[in-house]
Amino acid sequence: MNILVIGSGGREHSLTWKIAQSPLCDDLYVAPGNGGMGDIATCVPLNDNNHDEVISFCREKNIEFVVIGPEAPLVRGLSDRLTSEGIKTFGPSAAASVLEGSKGFTKDLCAKYNIPTAAYGRFNDSASAKEFTAKQNIPVVIKADGLAAGKGVIIAETMDEAFDAIDDILGGQFGEAGAELVVEEFLSGEEASFFVLCDGENILPFGTAQDHKRVGEGDTGPNTGGMGAYSPAPMMDDNMIKRTIDEIIMPTVKGMSAEGAPFKGVFFAGLMITDKGPELIEYNVRFGDPECQTLMMRLDSDIVPALMACSDGTLDQIDIKWKQQSAMNVVMAANGYPGSYEKNTVIKNLVEAESSDKVVIFHAGTKKDGEQILATGGRVLNVTALDNSVTDAKKTAYDALDKIDWPYGFCRRDIGWRAIEREQK
Repeated sequence: MNILVIGSGGREHSLTWKIAQSPLCDDLYVAPGNGGMGDIATCVPLNDNNHDEVISFCREKNIEFVVIGPEAPLVRGLSDRLTSEGIKTFGPSAAASVLEGSKGFTKDLCAKYNIPTAAYGRFNDSASAKEFTAKQNIPVVIKADGLAAGKGVIIAETMDEAFDAIDDILGGQFGEAGAELVVEEFLSGEEASFFVLCDGENILPFGTAQDHKRVGEGDTGPNTGGMGAYSPAPMMDDNMIKRTIDEIIMPTVKGMSAEGAPFKGVFFAGLMITDKGPELIEYNVRFGDPECQTLMMRLDSDIVPALMACSDGTLDQIDIKWKQQSAMNVVMAANGYPGSYEKNTVIKNLVEAESSDKVVIFHAGTKKDGEQILATGGRVLNVTALDNSVTDAKKTAYDALDKIDWPYGFCRRDIGWRAIEREQK
């Protein structure tokens, strides 16, 4: 069958790479794609905001299955439109995507269905938000309600920082995403990412990972879209996975159905593993980035039947296998990220860096210009390695990364430090 992937980041590159391996896949397209995807798929300059344009392309190329990578097109209803046109699609409806599109909605859902999460308040005016915040312990978490490209979460270490974050968010720092905000209790523990496929009723656990959100080593500095990840996450043992499914995932599946918005796609539960057990930080309605890259490296099964089963309601008939190895993704970002950075700088030596059969470099913010690869975004490359342990995967990933000639970029050097500490005990 002919398949179209929507998106241009490292997540979409890794999904496209895995889909391309499927015997079910004939012609593979990605819209708009990036500088690294052209070797495995045909990049097409579609505007995913223009649903008519996407539909027209699907008709022209006989696309039978569409995989939507990023959250924004899902929130804007692209999955609904494709489905209504009879085109099978991976990705939840707009009504179900509100789980990520509104942090306030998710917190209210948690309250209604007794899903463990941090105490919170929802506000659209700064006076009420500050009055509530002043009664909270420090640190406190301030979140823009809507989609802010992974940057709308501020962990305030002082009350002044909290008040400034409230003013910034409601003052328009994140545009429409900040029309409302959530003030949240700070949860202590260790973060983990848990992925579950869902067809509206049935679920299929789809791996664990740990992301590194902060820009600086030692988990310091501002939050980013993610500076690296590894999979599996060792703290997510069988018991913790069972608790997460029983206490968080299944109540959400049943709750969304009860609310008239059954969920079909991938639940990405951002968890805090506290002294009490797993607590939900937030839901995303798509694969994580940079976590997806590590999952695709570890997946030992054809991904296409699993993704299609979410749309078909047949997930209970799907079984998947995983490689018994660890994967690590180290993000190379442009100097200055998550602030301002220079664009269109040249990246060299990528072929040599990717010469090991243990390494795949997934592109994110890149474009091809003749024979050159140019950096065009904040997060630019995902150097991803598969090896026997997290310690080994780290060495393999950084050995590859150090071969890349790109003086305008940087990376964290401590990705996987928690798991490595565990392995060395």
